[in-house]
Amino acid sequence: MVVKLPTFPECNHPVVRLIAHRSDHALLHLFQNCPAKGQYFTAIFCRYSHLVYALIRNSAQSPVQVDYLFAKTWQRIYDELQHLKLEKQVSSSEQRALQSWILNMSAVSINGAKLPPVETINYALSAAPPPLWCYLEKALEHLPATCRLILTLAQTFHWSESRIAAYLAAEGEIISPEQVQVQLQEGCQLLEALLPKDIQEIYLSTAAAKE
Repeated sequence: MVVKLPTFPECNHPVVRLIAHRSDHALLHLFQNCPAKGQYFTAIFCRYSHLVYALIRNSAQSPVQVDYLFAKTWQRIYDELQHLKLEKQVSSSEQRALQSWILNMSAVSINGAKLPPVETINYALSAAPPPLWCYLEKALEHLPATCRLILTLAQTFHWSESRIAAYLAAEGEIISPEQVQVQLQEGCQLLEALLPKDIQEIYLSTAAAKE
């Protein structure tokens, strides 16, 4: 199976290009110390996305699984990067330290992967590139529990308002399909507001422009 390398338009976004010249060490430092901004992780992703994808693309049986594993790998990288300590070196090895670490993390992800069947994967790389997905997952953690459940059932599993209302009623929470729709709209607005402003600019403004 030959899977072509995808393109990532965010890599040419002005917000990302503005910091594309920064060293790995600088981007890592800014990412760890400026959690309200997403551009630094996005810049790291853009720098190494094709390298990681090239490593992953022959490790799954279908392009859908490749994209899913690619995204899950970057989720893992995102989580681990928050606590990663790289020694700053004067030599050129400094430029390779983060690259080596990312490749090692990718190998660990590949070797430990238990990929679900294609038909059960509800993920599209074009709809939620890894940086956006990482920050969406982080924002979801701050939503009220019921709101988060409704969003997940509607957006990930594509349940109807009636089915969600019936499920919640079975769990002891009485809510009409109309109220589910209202909470879904409010949840989407709240979720967007919880994203870093630069992530909104990089991804959501671009999506709005395409529409």
